[in-house]
Amino acid sequence: MLFRSALIGSGKDLKTEIKAIYKVFEINDKNDTSATLVSVRNSLNTNDEFYEKEQAFFDENGPNLQQYNHQFLEKVLSSEHRKGLEKEFGALMFLRGELAQKTFKPEIISDMQKENKLSTEYGKLIASAKIEFQGGTYNLSQMSPFLQDKNRETRHQAQLAVSKFFETNEAEFDRIYDEMVKVRALIANKLGYKNFVQLGYDRFGRTDYTAVDVKAYRDQIFEDIVPLVSSLIDRKAKRLGIENPKSYDLALSFLSGNPTPKGDRSWQVERAKKMYDEMSPETSEFFNFMLDHELLELDSKPGKQGGGYCTYIPEYRSPFIFANFNGTSHDVDVLTHEAGHAFQVYQSRDLVAEYRWPTMEAAEIHSMSMEFLAWPWIDQFFLEDTEKYKFNHLAGSVSFLPYGVLVDEFQHHIYEKPELTPNERKALWRTLEKKYMPFKDYGDDAFLEKGAFWFRQGHIFEAPFYYIDYTLAQVCAFQYWIKHQGNRKEALESYLALCRLGGSKSFLGLLESAHLENPFKKGTVSKIVKPIKAYLDQVDDMKL
Repeated sequence: MLFRSALIGSGKDLKTEIKAIYKVFEINDKNDTSATLVSVRNSLNTNDEFYEKEQAFFDENGPNLQQYNHQFLEKVLSSEHRKGLEKEFGALMFLRGELAQKTFKPEIISDMQKENKLSTEYGKLIASAKIEFQGGTYNLSQMSPFLQDKNRETRHQAQLAVSKFFETNEAEFDRIYDEMVKVRALIANKLGYKNFVQLGYDRFGRTDYTAVDVKAYRDQIFEDIVPLVSSLIDRKAKRLGIENPKSYDLALSFLSGNPTPKGDRSWQVERAKKMYDEMSPETSEFFNFMLDHELLELDSKPGKQGGGYCTYIPEYRSPFIFANFNGTSHDVDVLTHEAGHAFQVYQSRDLVAEYRWPTMEAAEIHSMSMEFLAWPWIDQFFLEDTEKYKFNHLAGSVSFLPYGVLVDEFQHHIYEKPELTPNERKALWRTLEKKYMPFKDYGDDAFLEKGAFWFRQGHIFEAPFYYIDYTLAQVCAFQYWIKHQGNRKEALESYLALCRLGGSKSFLGLLESAHLENPFKKGTVSKIVKPIKAYLDQVDDMKL
């Protein structure tokens, strides 16, 4: 790496510098491949001692590698051939590079190592859940069906059982998060930031909007979406025949039960293959590649990390999908959502490494839009529950927005006031919950009532300021849903073109290319919500 840096500047010609940069990209791909394979293996079995040690190695040494990249980038940004380099690689790489330079100094290496270790601790703690319920032992993912059970008391007791796990480990969750907040505040201070907020934005490479823009967007959600979601909760309560719904009622949508896929994992994968084969030649090639190379890990197992993700293994030019199937509609959502991520990076894998992925708010457009592009084939998964699924999917997607901005506002307050105590953080969460989700009544669950629901939201711990990206992308995905309702062919063509762009343009630049409206612009949310409300209003949900 340092040798390659020597080939940039000091009178070197443009051709030599370009060659050196491509070589560094190659070295980084090799390193990223090793780190990704370790991360994947560690997430598959958090009890595997070998990969636990390997993960600890990368937690420790990742910041050291970042130091070398920092030095390399310094040379690139100050090159006398910068205009020529920008012509070869695009100006955006340099703009993001300037942001990246602001986020690192050698003095923060030990702090970054601590941040990495704390993140690994959190993941291991979540994966350790062994919840005794109705004669069985379950992890957090496996408890989801009980939280959606048609029997109200089962849902009630399931919520209390999950809460008991978090309450038992409350001190540990509080410690991990408190140390995370403190070390991030320290890193921000050492880098010359007022606090971690702007550093968090810069880490994600956000070049064309600020925290002020995000606040204005959150205000739109509060004004235009919270009333709609509150009305949807009222409709749900009526469907369920419940006068005063509690938090444990929110995951169930229909007395007849939530829509569920009508087959097991292999059955669903077969139908996903048929869907992608028929959707387009591009999606067919992609999904068959994933199947042929065994790049889907879907079963829920003891010791397996919770949640789901998509990652990319550079040297193998392969996306990888990780999930925990649990027999709910979430399983199909994975086969569309995470596949959307995987399809995007598969389409843009020939771009230079810097542009394979867009920034995260744009990346989530591909995943959430794919969920809606799958609608014409969704009957293959849900059979008689198809209309129930579509209503629930659309209603659930719009109902997610207030929660998403709640997470974001919570984090802004936390990192503006890192001195808050664990109890003050919980009180803040509950206050914001009452603002954005006024219908959420925890009943006799005292642990959640004091504001501890966010313990289970991994993004808050591991990726601060990421979560708003889901909501921004959701507003964009709704636009693809609207396009798809009108002209399926045009919507798909626009989506394919967006995927091929990867991260070669900024978030707003990608929206402009795809003719999608800017979520930050006042009036965008209210405009989008009208056709969504119209669709939901015409459904007789009492008959579903």
